[in-house]
Amino acid sequence: MIAKIYSAIPDGYEGSLVEVEGDMNRGLPAFNIVGMANKTINEAKDRVRSALVNSGFSFPDKKVTINLAPAELMKNGTSLDLPIALAILVLSRQLLPTDIADSLFAGELSLDGKIRPIRGVINIAEHARKSHFKRIFVPADNVSQASLVNGIEIIGINNLQDLFLYLKQQLDISSLSTPNIVKNTQTDNISVLLDHIRGQDFAKRAIAIAIAGHHNILISGPPGAGKTLLAKAAMNLLPDITPEEQIAITKIHSLAHLTDDIVYTRPFRAPHHTASSTSIIGGGANALPGEISLAHHGVLFLDELPEFPRSVLEALRQPLEDKHITISRTNQKATYPADFMLIATMNPCPCGYAGDPTHECTCTLQEIQKYHKKLSGPLFDRIDLCVNVSKVDNSELLKSPSTTNSQHNDVKNTIKRASQRQYTRYGKNNFYNSSLSSYQVTKLLPLKPPVEQFLFEASKKLDLSARGYFKVIKVARTIADLEDSKDLEKQHLAEALTFRTHINT
Repeated sequence: MIAKIYSAIPDGYEGSLVEVEGDMNRGLPAFNIVGMANKTINEAKDRVRSALVNSGFSFPDKKVTINLAPAELMKNGTSLDLPIALAILVLSRQLLPTDIADSLFAGELSLDGKIRPIRGVINIAEHARKSHFKRIFVPADNVSQASLVNGIEIIGINNLQDLFLYLKQQLDISSLSTPNIVKNTQTDNISVLLDHIRGQDFAKRAIAIAIAGHHNILISGPPGAGKTLLAKAAMNLLPDITPEEQIAITKIHSLAHLTDDIVYTRPFRAPHHTASSTSIIGGGANALPGEISLAHHGVLFLDELPEFPRSVLEALRQPLEDKHITISRTNQKATYPADFMLIATMNPCPCGYAGDPTHECTCTLQEIQKYHKKLSGPLFDRIDLCVNVSKVDNSELLKSPSTTNSQHNDVKNTIKRASQRQYTRYGKNNFYNSSLSSYQVTKLLPLKPPVEQFLFEASKKLDLSARGYFKVIKVARTIADLEDSKDLEKQHLAEALTFRTHINT
């Protein structure tokens, strides 16, 4: 007889169905797995055999062949341990085919029969629902993640014995199928608020604009001016995540082996400047997501931007524009979302003190120019706001901070209202002013003739590129949203233009 168990594996950002076929024949005892399985799955032979025996089941003393179909699909990971074990139980008639009907199984087996958590369980659950399965069995530790997928019964299991008894209707395991409920812990353990930062009112205004419209921002200034603090305060100004965003964030972090639970807050990724291009963009042997995808619906913070390798910075150009990244490898191709907000900081020069009235700059003009050339024109053109900050006088540093956090709360409420205006205008979540294409800008953000003439003259004086021209309009629209203005006026464009000038040296 042939046993057939259904499972699924993560396949990039999506999932793929896998049919685990089992065949048992007379002959010398053997246990073979075929079907483009990598070393991890080939090692499942020892895990499955020990798990079955230690759980009280008999392992057939015959030639057993397991085929993972489709054969051309590369399989990796440990989620196929459980369906392989079930196929052997069906082949040895310890389970009946009717016991596993309309079900999909995924889980890693330990040697004593316990079910360990797996990565990419959301991908697996989504594909099970898409393939019209009625229920899916997953490790108990993955149930909370899988429950984010509606429309399918989720059953968490702890060990092989419990699963067997449940399938034989001798044990009741409560299933979990809950609606998407976003638990907001964004305000827990806040470390930096706008009220904690002395001065820098212009930079705080720029941060508010960037958060409200999901714009990329570059902050330049000498060491100790508060650039990193501004970035950390920005994280606490982000709006609460929606259920759809929560699924996407959790899905990405599960694929990267970062969590077995639900992610409740927006990500704030801050890779070091020694990070490789693969770790930032994604890739490797299994084409896993990188930092730009782990920052999806959150913030990618690049401190000391010019210190990153040129290859890494240039690789950011396409995902900054397209909001996704396609990773191609010899045997695999995967596309991951990368809709992040970039917050970057830099010093004005290699020593950090160019233009500082209290410290003498030791850099030559050639060194400063070389330092700034690390940021190419195309990359710089993808940054919406540029801000120069200066050091705050030491006499201001020890003043007692506000105990009411009124500045931070006021800015956050203003950002919330601006986000609501954008939702009303565009009719969908996860879509901000920065998300507009040039065509959408001309269609959805019309300018009155005097305002259009003002922008035209300013763009000629500043020599703005086409991309920069439209970015000014999008930033100006965000400024108008922050001020609850229905129309885009000259003053909004004038303020937006102040953020398009190059970093001063």
